[in-house]
Order: sequence, then C-alpha cells, then structure tokens
Amino acid sequence: MTTRASGEPAVAVSALRAAVIEELRAAGIPDPRVDAELLIGHVLGVGRGRLQALAVTGATVTPEQAAGVAPLVARRTSREPLQHITGRAPFRSLELAVGPGVFVPRPETEQVAQFAIDALRSVVPAPDADGPLAVDLGTGSGAIALAMATEVPHARVVAVENSADAYPWTERNFAEVAAANATLVFGDLADALGELDGAVDVVVSNPPYIPDEAVPRDPEVRLFDPAPALFGGEDGLDVVRAVSRTAWRLLHPGGTLVIEHGELQGAAIRDLLAADGWRAAATHPDLTTRDRATTAIR
Repeated sequence: MTTRASGEPAVAVSALRAAVIEELRAAGIPDPRVDAELLIGHVLGVGRGRLQALAVTGATVTPEQAAGVAPLVARRTSREPLQHITGRAPFRSLELAVGPGVFVPRPETEQVAQFAIDALRSVVPAPDADGPLAVDLGTGSGAIALAMATEVPHARVVAVENSADAYPWTERNFAEVAAANATLVFGDLADALGELDGAVDVVVSNPPYIPDEAVPRDPEVRLFDPAPALFGGEDGLDVVRAVSRTAWRLLHPGGTLVIEHGELQGAAIRDLLAADGWRAAATHPDLTTRDRATTAIR
C-alpha cells in the first residue's frame, strides 16, 4: 500500500477511516466506527482487526482504493444495510450470503439459536434413530438451521423456506456451508414435512411477527427487509399460530419448540401456546434484557 508511481499522494488509512466515521455519524448511522471499518476493510479485502492495525501503523492506500470506498459509504448513508453492501452477514461462527429478498440475520437471533442448540444437544435419541432431529420453519438465509447443523454435527436438521426471493440465498448458504447433516426444502411451513410427523425433537422458528399496521423504526428494516419476513397479520401473530400448529404435528411428546418474537409479545404467545396444548411455555430475554424468545414443550 504505497504511493502511485504517477505521483498522486497515497491516503493514510487512519485519515480515511476518520473521514468515513464522520460521514456515517453525520448520517445518523448507529455504529459509525464499526461500519466504517467494515466498509473500508471490504474494499481492501481485510478484516476489522487488520484494518485497525493498518490505521495504527501509519499504512496508506492508493487513491483508487480510497475512491472505491466512497460509493459504498454513500449507499450506507442512504441507510442501505451494511450486509447488503458487503453481501455478507456474520451469524455465530458462520458468515452468510445475504442481499435483497432475504431477511438479514440479527445478533439477537444468535441467542434464539442457542436455545434450539441447547435443546438439540440434550436429546437422547432412541436406539434405532439416526440422531436428534430438528426443523427450522421459515429459515430465510438459513442462519438458525446451519448454526444447529454445524454446532450439533451428530444431529439432522431440516430447514423449510417458501419465499422465491429468499430461497436462492438459502440455497447458496447451504452450498457454501456444506453441512452434510442439513437438508433444505422449498415449501410452506403450514403443510411441509408430513413424513416427519411425530418424529422431530426440536422445532425452531423466527417468523414474521410485526403487526401489519406497525411501521418499523429503523430505515434499514423499513426500506430494505422483505415485507413477508416482517409482517405477521393484524396482531403480528398469524404466522406464529401456524408455527404452533405445524410444530405440534412434527414434534413427538416431550419435544421442544423455540419461537423468536417481539419484546412485547411474550405473554400473548404463551397464552396462544397454552391454548394449543403446549406445556411449560416460558419467555426468555436476549442479551439486551428484552424478551426475545418463547420455548414450550409438546
């Protein structure tokens, strides 16, 4: 990373980072330093740690490299999700491909996945079984399903997705991760996987749960996330009801259900599950102490 032979001055990584941070901060981006480092690192082909080291050690980049950052910053200041710009979204130990048409996995969903992973790890399969069996209903990018498959490698995981826009991203992630114990199915969660009725140990879902009339606060969500992955009917719980019915059909007695939801929906979902016959419904907070997931036993 040196000055061009033409004599055009090189650009200090530290100065470039400072300028991008300020531009993102002025646009109201919540974590301008993180986003600045990820955007510059994306152009340079380095991670955040390496980018920080370059800034501290006085490294420079070419004018062309610096100029390549500008259009990405402009996209981010328009509130396009960072993950759409880089094309990648971290999730637990995975890095997933994302873009228009698929819901970008959120950090808070990592804890939801942990509930499912813990339940799956605790399963003692029958002697004639091939191992624990989990189903992810409405898998989207495949984040939860692939986390389960890679972190519980002795389990089998089946993921269901019905969005024609999201499914190519799901297929790509399944191909990239290449977990031999994970299977992807295109279909509606209401009537999918009839051949697994009564055989599943864990069902997990991050369904759309925003009420139809609600307006998402964050522009990244409001303007870029696909509506079918966000809105769940008048009270936001239409798909949750479908998940409850399908999970009841799929799980054997004693099987575990894990559902992600909004921070104010825990009580309504516990009541819904109790009415459907579920036992021991409990709501759990995420790392920000907001209610995020409800679990129940078949």
